[in-house]
Amino acid sequence: MTIETNSEQETLELGCRLGEQAVSGQVFALEGDLGVGKTVLTKGLAEGLGITEPVNSPTFTIMQIYEEGRLPLYHFDVYRIGDPEEMDEIGYEDYFYGEGVCLIEWANLISELLPPQTVHIRIEKDPARGFDYRRITIL
Repeated sequence: MTIETNSEQETLELGCRLGEQAVSGQVFALEGDLGVGKTVLTKGLAEGLGITEPVNSPTFTIMQIYEEGRLPLYHFDVYRIGDPEEMDEIGYEDYFYGEGVCLIEWANLISELLPPQTVHIRIEKDPARGFDYRRITIL
């Protein structure tokens, strides 16, 4: 499925719908260039799960846990992972195969660790279509 958004708000709303439909154990693999809107989509997903605390990309901490929603959200940013084996240090399997919802930014960097049922989301810009245009492909 491909969805086009034309504003940050529309991208946030798409994330919110994904969060409202998310189920226990679901893993979302988010891919796209820097500044494409991965964290905006993540904020919407958190909102859809009922999380009200501020959501920021955990670039330096690798993972942030949000537990106040209807399901816990395990938000990973693996941009700084040099080797997928580094994920063992944080016990990724407990989260990827747990009861919460995982969202992984830069998931392509650890693709061999992703569960088979992972939902892949690719966000792309197209400057010819405008500064805020995004093409979001969900597989």
